Amino acid sequence: MGHLDHAAYGWLTPALSYVMASIGAALGLRCTVRALAATTGTSRRNWLLTAASAIGTGIWTMHFVAMLGFHVTGTEIRYNVPLTILGLVVAVVVVGAGVFAVGYGKDRGRSLVLGGLTTGLGVASMHYLGMAALRLHGSVSYDPLMVGLSIAIAVVAATAALWAALNIKSPVAVAVASLIMGAAVTSMHYTGMLAVAVDVAPSDSALPGATAMQFIFPLAVGLGSYLFITSAFVALSPTADERAASAAASADRLLGERAAAPAG
Repeated sequence: MGHLDHAAYGWLTPALSYVMASIGAALGLRCTVRALAATTGTSRRNWLLTAASAIGTGIWTMHFVAMLGFHVTGTEIRYNVPLTILGLVVAVVVVGAGVFAVGYGKDRGRSLVLGGLTTGLGVASMHYLGMAALRLHGSVSYDPLMVGLSIAIAVVAATAALWAALNIKSPVAVAVASLIMGAAVTSMHYTGMLAVAVDVAPSDSALPGATAMQFIFPLAVGLGSYLFITSAFVALSPTADERAASAAASADRLLGERAAAPAG
């Protein structure tokens, strides 16, 4: 049995993974709030698409930043590239199904349950697809109880996050909810990792796939940059209330100018 180290670089990878999960959650929740306040169908759809990509990307980045610190004594580790990318696609698509259920659902209670379950299973699916992409000398097994616990944490975290999107409008409250969701998603990851056991079979043969630094690190940096850029866009984009206030101010100014104009 190989010794597993989940934080080979100390607190660096857990802390960074938590930051990425929180940023993705904050952006996703903020976009969902904007979607629910949207006055047109196109605007709502676009905000929900942005929310899905932000949450899915944040979760995927969190997972693989955390995996940078995962080492197993007695074997190197590689990652299957297609499966790794599939995990990202699954995360975005399934999370998208969850946020769209909330964004367009007529019955908010039912939509919340459906959206939370779908989004939570998407988070868990991404995690275990990421683990399926793992290549090492030996075999990987899982403790079913810990796997079930990790899935339950993912569903509860997703449901709580969507509840926050439906019921919390203040940016400060959304930020607090995002920090809580980031902690929950990160806890889900490390609970899932505690389910892992590796039976190492030492070998000199080359492992297929890419190392974390060759593939995952550059992609994680790229996706992290996407989150930061999108966060800036969302922060600078006016809300529906701000647009309404601006339109009202423009109308008042136009009326004032007409009133002040000399009669022809």
